[in-house]
Amino acid sequence: CFGFPLSIFFIVVNEFCERFSYYGMKAVLTLYFTRFLHWEDNFATVIYHTFVALCYLTPILGAVIADSWLGKFKTILYLSIVYAIGQTVLSVGSISELTGGSANNLAPNIALSVIGLILIALGTGGIKPCVSAFGGDQFEEDQERQRATFFSLFYLSINAGSLLSTLITPTLRASECGIHTKQECYPLAFGVPAILMAVALVVFLIGSKMYKKVKPQGNIMLEVSKCVGFAIKNRFRHRSKEFPKREHWLDWASDKYSKRLIAQTKMVLRVLFLYIPLPMFWAVFDQQGSRWTLQATAMNGDFGFQVQPDQMQIVNPILIVIMVPVVDSLVYPLIKKCKLNFTPLKKMTVGMFLGSLAFVAAALVQVQIDKTYPVFPAAGQAQIKLINVGEIPATVQFQPQLDSVNVAPKKETGYMTFETSELQSLHITAALLNKTELLDLLEGERYTLAFKWDTTNISSNLIWDNITSKPENGRSLVRFINNLTYTVNVTMGDTDFGELDPLSVTNYSVVPKPDGLYTIHASMPQNACTAVSKKFGYGSAYTISLDSCIENELSITYFEDIAPNTVHMAWQIPQYFLLTCAEVLFSVTGLEFSYSQAPSNMKSVLQAGWQLTVAFGNIIVLIVAGASAIDKQWAEYVLFAALLLLVCIIFAIMASFYTYIDPNEIEAQFSEEEKKDQ
Repeated sequence: CFGFPLSIFFIVVNEFCERFSYYGMKAVLTLYFTRFLHWEDNFATVIYHTFVALCYLTPILGAVIADSWLGKFKTILYLSIVYAIGQTVLSVGSISELTGGSANNLAPNIALSVIGLILIALGTGGIKPCVSAFGGDQFEEDQERQRATFFSLFYLSINAGSLLSTLITPTLRASECGIHTKQECYPLAFGVPAILMAVALVVFLIGSKMYKKVKPQGNIMLEVSKCVGFAIKNRFRHRSKEFPKREHWLDWASDKYSKRLIAQTKMVLRVLFLYIPLPMFWAVFDQQGSRWTLQATAMNGDFGFQVQPDQMQIVNPILIVIMVPVVDSLVYPLIKKCKLNFTPLKKMTVGMFLGSLAFVAAALVQVQIDKTYPVFPAAGQAQIKLINVGEIPATVQFQPQLDSVNVAPKKETGYMTFETSELQSLHITAALLNKTELLDLLEGERYTLAFKWDTTNISSNLIWDNITSKPENGRSLVRFINNLTYTVNVTMGDTDFGELDPLSVTNYSVVPKPDGLYTIHASMPQNACTAVSKKFGYGSAYTISLDSCIENELSITYFEDIAPNTVHMAWQIPQYFLLTCAEVLFSVTGLEFSYSQAPSNMKSVLQAGWQLTVAFGNIIVLIVAGASAIDKQWAEYVLFAALLLLVCIIFAIMASFYTYIDPNEIEAQFSEEEKKDQ
C-alpha cells in the first residue's frame, strides 16, 4: 500500500487510540483527585506524580520482557489487555453510586482508582518501548525512506491523540451525570479513554496475521548491566597494589567481555553521566498536569466560550506542532548563518534555562491570583458584613464607641474586621426607629447581619457564614435570604434549598455549573414566582435576596460575599510558551544527541536511561510536594525555578568537558581490527 507494509496502518491507528486513551485520562486526573476523591492539593499532586513516575519506570520491564522472553508482539498484546482492564477499573471506580452517592465513604472508589492506575502504568509503560520498534520491524532493509515516513506518521498520531483527548475529555468531565446526585461526569471522562484502549487492542489484533514478528534476541540492557557489574566486581577483587592499574575502570571487564562491548558501554556511560542533572527539567515540565492545572482552577476561563482548567494543557501540544517545524526550518538555520556554534548540549542548556523562566512566569501569575483572594480573620478577630435588604437607608454604630457606617437600601458593606474582645453590639438606626443587636462572635469566623426597616420595627438576623476560604477548585457557592413577609420554598435548577421563613437564610450550596444560567423558583401556598439567575463565575460566593413576587415574576438582589476568579487563564499562555520552547530545545535535541553519541545496538539503553530521568523528575516533585513546608504556591514555583537554574549551570559545566564522538567511526575501527585478527 503506497510502498508501505499494510500492517503499519494498524500500528499507527493503535498508537493514536492508545495515546488518546492515556492523555485523555491523565488530563482530568488531578481534578478527579481533588474534586471527586476530595484529596488535598499536595496529596493529589503526590499521587499524580507517583503515577507518572510509574509510567516511566515500567518501560524497562516491558523492554526486557519483549527482548528476552515474549517478543514485541505478545508483549504489546498482553500488556494492552492489562492496560484496557486498568482503564475500565478506573472508570468504574469513578462512579459515585458505588457508595450510594455518599461523599463520606469513598474507600471503594479510592481502592478501584488506585488498582486501575497501577494497571494503566504497567500497561502504558510496558508497551511504550515496543510499539515504535515493532513498527520499524515491519520494513525491509531497502525501505529506509518508508521507515522514516512511518516514524513521522507515528509521532503525528501521538500528537493527534494527545491534542484531541486533552480537548475532549475535560469537556466530558465538565458535563453532569449521576443517579442520586448530579455531579461532574468522571465515569464518562474515563470511560471514553477505556473504550479507545479497547479499540486500540482490537485494531492491533486485526492486523496480527500481517505482522512480521521478530523473535526475541536477548536484551542489550541486561548485557550492559552484566558488563558494568562484572567490571565493578573484578576491580574490587583486584584492589591491592600488586595488580597493575587499567586505563578505565570498565577495562576490568575485559577478562570476560569483548573489547567492542566494553568500548560501546564506555560511550553509553559518558552520555548517561550527562543524564544525571536531567530529572530536574522533568520535575518542572510534568507539573503542567498537576500544579498548573490546579492554578487554572483559580482563574477565569471565559474566552467567549468556557475553557475548563484541565483543557489549558492543550496549549503545549498545539505549540509543539507549530514550533518544531518553525525551529528546525527557521531558527536553527538563522543561528547557523550567524556562525554561532549552537551544539546539542548548548541547546539543552538553553532549554533548561527557559524551563526555569516558565516557572518564574507561573510564580508571577500566582502572585496576581493571590491578590484576588479574600482576607479572612486572624486569631482573636472576627469579620462582619451588613446587608440592608429594606427600602430605607440605615446607620449602624459598632459598640462600644467604634466606627459607624451608612448602608443604603438593597446594598451591603464589605466584610469589616474587628477584635472579638472589643465588639459587643451593633446599634441600627433607620428613619425614627432604632435597634440594638447584641453580639457574641467566635474568633476566626465571618458573620453577616441582614436587617430591614418596616413601619413598626427593625427586623434583623445575625448569620454565621461558615466559610473560611475561597471556594476551592473553581466551585461557586450560593445561598438565599427571604426578604418576603411569608414563608417560601426555594429551588435553583435541581437544587432544593427547602422552606425559608421571613429574613432567614439558607446554607451555602455548590453551584453545579458556575458559567450556566439557572431558574430560581420561589413557591408559596397561593402562587409561585421564577427568575433566571446570572452567571456566577468560578470561585465566587453570593447571597441572593428574594425581594418581591409580582405576577409570577420574582425580583431578586445579588450580594457578593466572595468575588469570582478575575485573573484570566490567558495569562498562563506565556508560561506554556516558555515551557514548550524549553521542551523543543531540551527534549527533542536530547534524544537526537543521545542517538548520535551511542552505538547502533545501544539506542535502547539510552532510551531506557532517558525515560528513567522522567521518572526520577516526577519523584522529585512528589518529594517536594509531600515534604515541603512552603504554604505559598508562588514560593514553591520560585523554588523549582531556582533549582532548575542551579542544575542548568551544573549541566553547562559538565557539557563543557564533553567531547563529541562518532560511534560509527569507532565501530568501523573495531570491525577492521576484527578482520585483521581473523
